[in-house]
Amino acid sequence: MTHAYPFLSAEQKKELSDIAQRIVAAGKGILAADEVHSMAKRFQSINAENMEENRRLYRQLLFTADDRVNPCIGGVIFFHETLYQKTDDGKPFPQLVKEKGAVVGIKVDKGVVPLAGTNGETTTQGLDGLYERCAQYKKDGADFAKWRCVLKITSTTPSELAIMENANVLARYASICQMVRHVHSHTHTQCSSLSQVLAAVYKALSNHHVYLEGTLLKPNMVTAGHSCPRKYSPQEIAMATVTALRRTVPPAVPGVTFLSGGQSEEEATINLNAINQCPLHRPWALTFSYGRALQASALKAWGGKKENGKACQEEYIKRALNNSQAALGKYVSSGDKGAAAQESLFVADHAY
Repeated sequence: MTHAYPFLSAEQKKELSDIAQRIVAAGKGILAADEVHSMAKRFQSINAENMEENRRLYRQLLFTADDRVNPCIGGVIFFHETLYQKTDDGKPFPQLVKEKGAVVGIKVDKGVVPLAGTNGETTTQGLDGLYERCAQYKKDGADFAKWRCVLKITSTTPSELAIMENANVLARYASICQMVRHVHSHTHTQCSSLSQVLAAVYKALSNHHVYLEGTLLKPNMVTAGHSCPRKYSPQEIAMATVTALRRTVPPAVPGVTFLSGGQSEEEATINLNAINQCPLHRPWALTFSYGRALQASALKAWGGKKENGKACQEEYIKRALNNSQAALGKYVSSGDKGAAAQESLFVADHAY
């Protein structure tokens, strides 16, 4: 029997809980703007050079979108580079995001590495020095963090080793984050294995005495694999997803912020809407933490050209408003799909 020696005061717990609740307040979700390495392919698609200044200019367009977007975005996930960038007039990006009412987050893992003795499975590195990194990020304006674990789904995976290793890595990460009062979110790839994986994750979080009210979960929806010949309806996806969450995610968790996982912009919105219309009881906020599903049309509209800045922002605002409505179960498609709304965002062998 393990014994907990509490390290969080009542005030610190309230701080963590308040941050989490702000991120997933009604109609709000997360803009995942922590891509840097994957930006190469995205910029290539619009014939723009993947250089720091271009990334800054593009992020600036998103972060300076007008106030229509404010009720939609509760948090923004930054990459290290982005956290220290500024607008053309010298305002730090974190300050800009906070002035619009959103919470600043930061990706803190160091990427996936092979897990020996498995069939191509991985674990995530970055625990070494994490306390010091998180403490510095907290001083520099970040109030939540993201950590990604990846589980390979085949007929023989995920293995017990991969599930246990990644669950424990996530729990240790979460514990470290809360020591410096970061709300943490974490993510997996999954399908029918979701219940098994999440059960292991929450057991590990319990073992590490993580304060669940100061956490968010970022999983995939339960969708069919890209090569699956059967097309499942949004209602079927919603029922499978909510059922898996109900069996594993404690009600103490404030919210589940889904990643889009290769769905098109419109699919991601429609499926999120169906999840929030699911007739099953849902004790958590169920919302979005989208990167490509908020940005694909915006990026295409921008095309790397300054004169297209307003068009880029309009596409981003449109997607944010749509997903805000979907987070409330009130989205009705207008037929105005956007520059890339129907395009598949699937990338083969990408670890979503």
